[in-house]
Amino acid sequence: MARTYVLDTNVLLFHPKSLFVFEGHTIVIPMLVIEELDKFKSDADERGWSARTAIRYLDKLRQRGDLSAGVELEGGGVLKVLAESDDFDNARSGRSNDNVILSLASSLVVPDSDDKVVLVSRDTVMRIKGASMGMLVEDYRHTDVIVSMDDQYRGHRTERVHGGVIDDWYGSGDTRDLPQDLRPNECLLLTDGAQKSALIRTDPSGERLRRIPSKTSSFGVQPRNMEQVFALNLLLDPEVSLVTLSGQAGTGKTLLALAGALEQVTGGSLYRKILVARPVIPMGKGIGFLPGDLDAKLSPWMQPIFDNLEYLVGGTNERKDGAREDRNYNYLFDKGYISVEALTYIRGRSIPDQIMIIDEAQNLTPHEVKTILTRAGSGTKIILTGDPNQIDNPYVDGKSNGLTYVIERFKDHPLAGHVSLTKGERSDLAQAAADLL
Repeated sequence: MARTYVLDTNVLLFHPKSLFVFEGHTIVIPMLVIEELDKFKSDADERGWSARTAIRYLDKLRQRGDLSAGVELEGGGVLKVLAESDDFDNARSGRSNDNVILSLASSLVVPDSDDKVVLVSRDTVMRIKGASMGMLVEDYRHTDVIVSMDDQYRGHRTERVHGGVIDDWYGSGDTRDLPQDLRPNECLLLTDGAQKSALIRTDPSGERLRRIPSKTSSFGVQPRNMEQVFALNLLLDPEVSLVTLSGQAGTGKTLLALAGALEQVTGGSLYRKILVARPVIPMGKGIGFLPGDLDAKLSPWMQPIFDNLEYLVGGTNERKDGAREDRNYNYLFDKGYISVEALTYIRGRSIPDQIMIIDEAQNLTPHEVKTILTRAGSGTKIILTGDPNQIDNPYVDGKSNGLTYVIERFKDHPLAGHVSLTKGERSDLAQAAADLL
């Protein structure tokens, strides 16, 4: 049954192409949404880009007909731009923008009619207010790639097999009794439930298996559990250009990513340097409110990265005169092995022969993470880390954030590998806090 969907501003800022996904239905854009897009269009960030893109889409539709009367969309349906009343400025005088949009949506409802009016908003409060007025409200879910967090691809599995299968694997590599639905770069633990086990991984084609050494290290870091062994194996494989690591706090995501990257940059010539960024500074927000140069402004936001680097290279050195001095990670920056940058101005760049580590990637939108991945030049490896259950961005959640989006979209791609980490290794207290709080 055809419906009328009233779109909130945050829907267009989150996904400008939302104008074209409600095929066969009527889409209403309140005039106030156009005004709010106009306020954001000059921002030099992802929000500004989304506002400008949505405005351009609307302008092209304007050229095809009268927006107030409705313009037919190519995929079916009609798009309209409506004001709350003839005297729009007076109608919204003294009221919040949200209430004006709610009032317009409510005015479109015809009692006892089969034509349903639905307000679509990414703002939880907006949906609550709409529902309290008796309206139909929905979140924008077009970009969701999973139904629930339990459905998310984990990147590894445990297979219970007979001990003879494990013996055959170590002897001849026979894999006849293994599952046939393995994905590219997927990891497995083969176990007989007693004493025998084996760690293996599919190759990028997903058709052949490779042995994973259980005893390995990277830049002095020894994996502490099976999941970390899987993660480090993917991080050190040059055939895997995209690695995603998800898991709760303390599971070692960032530490493993840095250790794997430093091992490859300092010990070989495959990659020139490491570029580290975190979207703690929201895309579209400037960093000029902090004093100092760019490095000084970034320093507070990048402190978690510095903490991990200190753990990796910390300790003391003995000088020639017998005195001892503390080791410092600054030499990594002085020699050009690593740099930290803001994501705000990454659009338009091409980054070749580097390892890019994007920490806290769960705070990115699908479009923002697409912007980052498309910056990868020849020979670049990208590592995304984050916890989809710990999101600060108010307009994404566990099912719609950029990290989850990439994990699901790339799970069958030969260039990508993923590991979901579950066991905390930071400390007993950190693990207890993650579990209990």
